[in-house]
Amino acid sequence: MTAVTRDGRNWTPDYLLAIDSTVCIGCGRCYKVCGRGVMTLRGVDEDGNLVDDDDDDDGDIDRQVMAMADAGACVGCGACARVCPTNCQTHGAA
Repeated sequence: MTAVTRDGRNWTPDYLLAIDSTVCIGCGRCYKVCGRGVMTLRGVDEDGNLVDDDDDDDGDIDRQVMAMADAGACVGCGACARVCPTNCQTHGAA
């Protein structure tokens, strides 16, 4: 899909498709630059599985990482990729 900028230039969105939880350090930089609610902070247990914070009654969360929350809200601006220090995101066409 090709979009058009305000002044008529062609622009191809580069949508956030996935976040690699084994590479993400949970710094939150991507979350801070995204005003669309595409990502959220999630816990990771000792086995590397994503868990919800409210499911962590036993204190099994080893660390926190960013995860997809609402992929459909992504406009493909690429701001999150530009601030990510670990390059843990995959971007592409929808």
